[in-house]
Amino acid sequence: MSPLVEPFSLSLLGLVVAAVLLDLALGDPPWLPHPVVGMGKVIARLEGAWNHGAAAARWRRGGFLVLVVVGGSWALGWALLAALAWLSPWLALAAELGLLATTLAARGLAEAGRAVAGPLARGDLAEARQALSMIVGRDTTALDEGELARGAVETVAENTVDGITAPLFWALLGGAPLALAYKAANTLDSMVGYQSPRYLDFGRASARFDDAVNWLPARLTALALWLAAWAIPGSRLAGALAATRREAPRHPSPNAGWPEAMVANLLGVRLGGLNHYAGRSSHRATLGTALEPLSVVHIGCAIRLMHGGWLAFLLLMGLPILAGELLS
Repeated sequence: MSPLVEPFSLSLLGLVVAAVLLDLALGDPPWLPHPVVGMGKVIARLEGAWNHGAAAARWRRGGFLVLVVVGGSWALGWALLAALAWLSPWLALAAELGLLATTLAARGLAEAGRAVAGPLARGDLAEARQALSMIVGRDTTALDEGELARGAVETVAENTVDGITAPLFWALLGGAPLALAYKAANTLDSMVGYQSPRYLDFGRASARFDDAVNWLPARLTALALWLAAWAIPGSRLAGALAATRREAPRHPSPNAGWPEAMVANLLGVRLGGLNHYAGRSSHRATLGTALEPLSVVHIGCAIRLMHGGWLAFLLLMGLPILAGELLS
């Protein structure tokens, strides 16, 4: 928990809301040091030192890596805030607000989607492909408008969880230290959680741990997206909940399918399909029903759903807190 505020409390809710607003206003300025960059450097150094030897040894060291990086991120965050609180509670609150904002990416995610949508709307496929290549791992050199739109919509939908709602979930349970621990788990998965010969054993614990900490936030996010869609004109609400429950397990990730399937069904488009990675073809199960072809318009729709989704998620998490305060 945070050394400053009680978990799942009204004061922590207010701090988290302020952090969301700060992220929306400033995003991640390139000149400001970011905790995830430091986490990445530590992970890279430990991976180079520990990822060798027999499979069993790599598996054990990979589990220890999770303990060191996730636990260390929590401990450093807690210790920093505790030390600042000893100097000045106001200084510590300002630091916790700033740390919480670094775990969120609402502004950055919207900007990434618009970076693809802008040139696509102008008919500049080359620039749109370049923009998409910055946020996805698939080859983008031959993608048409529909496939470029699909990549952007999938990115916005999937990253609504690990970029916004999951950090909010863990922040409300334990303040900035727990939100930083979540980002450490997410960074571990993105760096060593791949199903490749190099990381198959060493990164297994990282991938499993990331799946665990995203399990509930991913499903709550799908519900929040559906609730937000009631206020967004043009959303296709009929059958979206049932279709999402049916389709989400098709996704190779146990969690990413939930926001992607919900967005696909709310927009009336089909996500998934054939992707190419360094010349290798990969077919991902399709989600949603293609009631209309994917186009640049759907990127903007996905961004609106993303913003509505995190707002509805905050309301879902905040109502029990408010109710508890009123009844206490």
